[in-house]
Amino acid sequence: MTASLRDYRAQLTLAAVLLILGFLLVVQLRSQSEGSALERLSTQDLTLLVANVNARNDQLRVEVADLESQLARVRAAAGSGEQSASQLRADTSRDRIWSGLAAAQGPGVRIEVAGRLPGSAVQDLLNELRNAGAEAIAVSGIRVVASTVAIGDPGAVTVDGVPLTDPFALDVLGDPNALAGSLTRAGGIIALFAATFPEVRLTVIPRGDLVLPATTRDLAPAHGAPGL
Repeated sequence: MTASLRDYRAQLTLAAVLLILGFLLVVQLRSQSEGSALERLSTQDLTLLVANVNARNDQLRVEVADLESQLARVRAAAGSGEQSASQLRADTSRDRIWSGLAAAQGPGVRIEVAGRLPGSAVQDLLNELRNAGAEAIAVSGIRVVASTVAIGDPGAVTVDGVPLTDPFALDVLGDPNALAGSLTRAGGIIALFAATFPEVRLTVIPRGDLVLPATTRDLAPAHGAPGL
């Protein structure tokens, strides 16, 4: 390799190094120039800039507070809606139980009847139980509803068209003490039956686990409609 060729390559290398150094210097100068833009602002301009930033921050705080308030209202409305729906479901379930459309369970008494009673006496017993606070009644597995009627002569009594056997039982939901007390009190219906139907025996047994079936009757009114 000749000396002239080596000199030429050295010059090219030096030129490349100088070019890179120049590029880096320009980048640094531009960066410093942009970074010092705030330094070139006057005191009045800086004050205005700070005021604008503070105003925008205040506006953002107001927007955040408003959004948080809206979120709280939405959550409250959702909670209220769930609570209302839960209350409606509970009310509907309770009404279905009371009307006989749904099965019912709970404490109460079982009344075992041995002997032949006429339908009118069975109906008197049902009425006495309602007056004593019965919440639900079933006679031999037949759910008693508002239109249930016991009819027939002794030994041929039917409840909603279903014949009663001898003996038969009534399951009654309610306060066991109140129900038993009303039935067995002096001058109560059991005492009346003992005097009127001496061959009939009624036994009241408090129970804490009675299960009453739902009615199989269609309770939809044929002529009436809900009033608005």
